Amino acid sequence: MAIIKATQKDFETQVLESDIPVLVDLWAPWCGPCKALEPAVGEISSEYEGKIKVVKVNIDDSPGIASQYHVMSIPTLLIFSGGKIEHQIIGLVSKDKIVGKLEPLL
Repeated sequence: MAIIKATQKDFETQVLESDIPVLVDLWAPWCGPCKALEPAVGEISSEYEGKIKVVKVNIDDSPGIASQYHVMSIPTLLIFSGGKIEHQIIGLVSKDKIVGKLEPLL
């Protein structure tokens, strides 16, 4: 499953109504740490295909989502399960840290 790009319009369907855990990557094109985090998010998407959904949200295009979840800095990763936030990870972190938060939800 490829990484899904979501906007305010389809966030509820893609994330909140998902029947599997969702890793949401809130980012912006001008954000250097966001670009540095991209390879790890891509690897997780490939390695956990079918077990989780990976959704990217450009906060410049969908500022309402960032506001709704009180995102103050990016990159921010939100991990949803059953439509609720289970974890919030702020900043450039290792793939292992992300996987550590995802694994218990699988």
